[in-house]
Order: sequence, then C-alpha cells, then structure tokens
Amino acid sequence: MIKSVLHLGSNQGFRIINLELARLMISNHLGPIIKQSKLYETAAWGVTNQANFVNQALVIKTILKPMALLEGIHLIEKKLGRQKGERWGPRIIDIDILFYGDEILKNEELKIPHAELTNRKFVLVPVHEIIPEHIHPELDKTISILMDECDDTSKVQLIIE
Repeated sequence: MIKSVLHLGSNQGFRIINLELARLMISNHLGPIIKQSKLYETAAWGVTNQANFVNQALVIKTILKPMALLEGIHLIEKKLGRQKGERWGPRIIDIDILFYGDEILKNEELKIPHAELTNRKFVLVPVHEIIPEHIHPELDKTISILMDECDDTSKVQLIIE
C-alpha cells in the first residue's frame, strides 16, 4: 500500500457535511484514512468573489495507482454533485492528490506533487498539521520549510478542532 496525501475543499451547500461525505467515500472506495487535519476556513483563491471554502488534508493508504486514484476521486466528486464549471470557481467538493508516496508524475491529467501546493497557505496549513516533516520529493524540503517560504498571505482560520 502507498500513502497518498489528499486535500479536500468545499464552498457550496453544507460544506462540513460535504467533507464528511467525501471522507466516508474515500475510506470506502480509495483506501483507509490514517491521518486527517482539522477543518479550516479560507477565502476563495484565484476567483475571489465567491463563498469561503472549508478545507482539510488527509493521508490515506491505497492500493490504487495514481491514475486509478484520480479516477476514483472524480467519481466521488461526481457522486457528491460536483459539476464542471469555471476554473477555481465555486464547487460542492474538490479533492486533489498532493503526494503519492515519493513519486513524481507529470502528464496532462495529473501532476504529483501537486503543482500549486507550495503557493497556497490553505493547502499547506492543514498538510503541515498532519505531516510537517514530510519531504517534497522534487524540492527536497519539508512541509514546515515550504510553509515558512510561502508568500501567500491569505488567512487560514481553524474552525473545527
């Protein structure tokens, strides 16, 4: 089994329930959750004229290869009501693969480690909570160091312990 780090976000409907349902479906279909961060609220990133997001990071153990994991994620997002919309627009659920073991993968559909991870506090804060010493396989830096180096000044507010 491979440890994979996922990031969840929701800014439509019952955001916390959306994340709960996503976690349940992830554990049932993709692999057991072995760590999960608290929940954080952040302003939208990219397209800012929309509702705040609730975000969370997870570490799962999976037998799925990266592309199969991505397919499973897309199926979960679809089942939870996500529809295609504008890039960085509102969404009922968004699930991203941040890391897949120490693998580096770059293709049209999937980039691992996630390409924007180092630029986004709303991702780094929950990831730092659960795996601060994890080393980014391309940059050879820990999540703690990446958080210190991040220029994003967005506020990341803890909402659920």
